[in-house]
Amino acid sequence: MIDIAGAVAVESIDEATRDQPDPAHVAAGVRGVAAHYGDPLREQRILDTEVGLVDRSHRGVVAVPGEERASWLHTVTSQHLTTLAAGDGTELLVLSPHGHIEQHALVAEDGETTWLDTDPGATEGLLGYLEKMRFFSKVEPRDATAERALLSLVGPAAPDALATLGVTGLAAPDLLPVPGPKFVAGAVPPRAGVRYDVRPLPAGGWARRGPLGVDLLVPRPAMEQVVAELRGAGVPLAGLWAYEAIRVAAKQPRVGVDTDHRTIPAEVDLIGPAVHLDKGCYRGQETVARVHNMGRPPRRLVLLHLDGVTTDQPPTAGTPVTLDGRTVGFVGTAVLHHELGQVALAVLKRNVPDDAALMINETAAAIDPS
Repeated sequence: MIDIAGAVAVESIDEATRDQPDPAHVAAGVRGVAAHYGDPLREQRILDTEVGLVDRSHRGVVAVPGEERASWLHTVTSQHLTTLAAGDGTELLVLSPHGHIEQHALVAEDGETTWLDTDPGATEGLLGYLEKMRFFSKVEPRDATAERALLSLVGPAAPDALATLGVTGLAAPDLLPVPGPKFVAGAVPPRAGVRYDVRPLPAGGWARRGPLGVDLLVPRPAMEQVVAELRGAGVPLAGLWAYEAIRVAAKQPRVGVDTDHRTIPAEVDLIGPAVHLDKGCYRGQETVARVHNMGRPPRRLVLLHLDGVTTDQPPTAGTPVTLDGRTVGFVGTAVLHHELGQVALAVLKRNVPDDAALMINETAAAIDPS
């Protein structure tokens, strides 16, 4: 899609962007993606109110075939996966021994292979961890980024646009409620904390319903055909800038941008969608259980509204957030939203009041009350 008229590549605007394919994937033929197609704010409005097609084919893809893949992934990640079957999708985390987030991936199961897609730059770390944990398990994890590409239909009309490709009836995400502290064992059903409906695509690959729309994990050779069919049906294109703005407004954290090396799942609202609280032992589980039973993680994810008076440039990820001159957190993703103006995700200390007068450099910021 980067060759489509009007596409402006992410790296042509920001050479240091995190949204470039891994060098190894570039060598294998993976292309960059578009930041926008000429009108970023209009593209945002389309994603917010209708549906648009976003090229996210720079994401890494790890394939895990093998007869023991579900039980094995269950033991080495944070999600409950023993019941994973064809047509199931979900999310998972890899945690450090101290419970800090190291990797995040979305899941699609096709009955023969479990497909994991993750942020560009994270594939090597995820695959390296999985390979180290194989031991004698009957699994064969591999980097499949050169084989599969991710496209996303984003917006409330995404299921209607998907019908263009011959797939209908995808169920909405099914998220289990998070139990309170010190819940009774067995209170959480033995299944993934969130279920995303997955269906096969006629051109090959899979459609997965998610919180922002529908992801299309397609064979790279079929990508051009899928894009042409959707555009022929009138689905407009939207760039990665528009997608990121919608994600931020929905308070969907991006690991590695909206997290730091100390972040635990409870701080960024990933208990529930990516962590099962009653599945038994896995790396980092003790910290997850202890923090949940205490009921108060040390920090929290918030949406900040920035005044935009001193600068029209959003702050970079990692910029400190201060209160009365003291650092109380950091900025993650900051964007210019078509309705909200300058907004940013940030991780703040738990004791920062909701009405605090925060500063990010010279920019005043306020916590979104919703």
